[in-house]
Amino acid sequence: MCGIVGVCSCNNKVDRNVLISMRDALSHRGPDDKGEYIDEKNNIGLGHRRLSILDVSTLGHQPMSNDKGTIWVTYNGEIYNFKEIRQELIHKGYSFKSNSDTEVLVKAYEQWGIECIHKFIGMFAIAIWDSREKKLYLIRDRAGVKPLYYYHKNDLFLFASELKALHKHPGFSKELDYSALPTYLMYGFISSPKTIFQNTKSVRPGHYICFTNNKIEEVKYWDIIDYYQQDKLKGSEDEISEQLEQILIDSFKYRLVSDVPVGIFLSGGVDSSLVTALLQKNVNTQLKTFSIGFYEDKYNEAHHAKRVADYLGTDHTEYYISQQEALGVVEKLPDIYDEPFGDNSGIPTYLVSKLARQDVTVALSADGGDEMFFGYNRYKKAAYYYDRLNQYPTIIKNLIQKTISNISPDTAEWFYRHLKFLLPEIRGVWDKYSNFQAMIKEGINRNLKNIHKITHAKWRDNELDTLFNDSIPFTDDVFDESFNRIDNEDYMSQMLAADFKTYMCDDILTKVDRASMSVSLEIREPLLDHRLLEFTARIPSSLKYKNGETKYILKKVLGKYIPRDLWDRPKRGFTSPVFCWLRGDLKPLVSHYLGEEKIKQDGIFCPKITKLWVDKLYNGYSVKAERIWYLLMFQMWKERWVE
Repeated sequence: MCGIVGVCSCNNKVDRNVLISMRDALSHRGPDDKGEYIDEKNNIGLGHRRLSILDVSTLGHQPMSNDKGTIWVTYNGEIYNFKEIRQELIHKGYSFKSNSDTEVLVKAYEQWGIECIHKFIGMFAIAIWDSREKKLYLIRDRAGVKPLYYYHKNDLFLFASELKALHKHPGFSKELDYSALPTYLMYGFISSPKTIFQNTKSVRPGHYICFTNNKIEEVKYWDIIDYYQQDKLKGSEDEISEQLEQILIDSFKYRLVSDVPVGIFLSGGVDSSLVTALLQKNVNTQLKTFSIGFYEDKYNEAHHAKRVADYLGTDHTEYYISQQEALGVVEKLPDIYDEPFGDNSGIPTYLVSKLARQDVTVALSADGGDEMFFGYNRYKKAAYYYDRLNQYPTIIKNLIQKTISNISPDTAEWFYRHLKFLLPEIRGVWDKYSNFQAMIKEGINRNLKNIHKITHAKWRDNELDTLFNDSIPFTDDVFDESFNRIDNEDYMSQMLAADFKTYMCDDILTKVDRASMSVSLEIREPLLDHRLLEFTARIPSSLKYKNGETKYILKKVLGKYIPRDLWDRPKRGFTSPVFCWLRGDLKPLVSHYLGEEKIKQDGIFCPKITKLWVDKLYNGYSVKAERIWYLLMFQMWKERWVE
């Protein structure tokens, strides 16, 4: 795992000292080696910080070129199937000096051009400078595991693994893109390709951009929605389950490819238990597993993880963190997450990464299971209401979709809360109140997107209107693509695809990447192998949620390896007790950053409205703690990176 940077200017030479400064801002991502390359003729500079994982010798040094020096690569990530690609290239006459996947990448591009990316199984953020074509490619892996940002203004083009590196270039302008703020405050993350800065974007998952002649062309090469749109898999439940198991094992084994020690994050839940079980049963070595525990029972899962570890016989390490230790991470968050980021589970993720780094350089994390196999409780609630609706005739549903075209999120939320009580009465007076019933059906059936938004959003649109000092343009299209492109009868796939393309990438993977790389730990995501994603998208929804059970088919596989009583329990998120902290030890931070004077001085938020919400928190009103937390995280970030 590494950090990459680059500079391209049409009219100015690349300043080596500036390039080095950008590169070394990412030293935490790559403490083992560093390098830079400047093409003075074309005003291109590439930088690299290395965390040595494969071929830890100097032969893996980057940036790396082909034998002719016409193609240069700086690269962050892992290509797990590099040995197979290497053999294919050897048969075509290529020779190799190293055992690194980087050299395979360089020569794969030399052989197949940009189409080589379709051969790669892995996670990656890649920059390729092709001096023959005068093209710079920036490529991001299919799921978006590895980050990649770029800045383009006038004739200056910059790129980096993290935004903090861009700050080191004097040409980088720290102008806030205020249109990104409403999305952040609603969801706790900024949705790709937007960033918090103007003229700055992230390369979208499954996309690459080509920069040439001071112009940017964006190309999509992979999209999970394409597979949700395909016909569902045919076959019995047992047949599909067996196919899934084999793909899981293959995907998981690939993530053990390494020349340094590998561990696993184990929470004791379904996903991490599955990864650990399938690997421990299919490899000859004792795996190292790591868990973080809280002293507050409401948030603690360490004892569940230990039971699973004991059953599987892993070399298990658990560490209980005190409240003070967790609170000590809060003031580090603006440095770790150099863009406004609100997911408070970044705190335990940082601490478990720090724990694992004492023993291993690589760890496996089981992210993606909820988004691929219908795992969240909010999915289960939506399924309940939708299934009740489907008790009514199709002809009525068709009529509804023609009569009502739009219902506001607030109205949809009302339906969401009260439909449970209304349906029995409505069924009893069908003929008399059919129009009213149709309105309710449309409110849910056609506006699942609004309901999905409500389950994620911490602030409502109308509340944000009063929170901001000035009117800020806001188009909430975060979930639109997934809901619009997938048949609205397949509501489960709509929700799963929407979360995969937004929440998974921009929240979960951002959280894990920054937290782990801040302590120089590489995290691999075995459930996000693109072959597994493609297969899972085609599994019938009836096998993901069956008889009221989420992750049904995944649990069917897990049950072959671990007794059900070790992992079958209500889902609990990997979170921190933020509400208690905000009203207790974090109160001085809240008073400082969200105080009327500072809010007035910054000029972004309305001081009176901000004070109103803070007072509600402290006066015992029912307030979503995330609202105050998101504001606090933004204010702390702004002071660190803008002021």
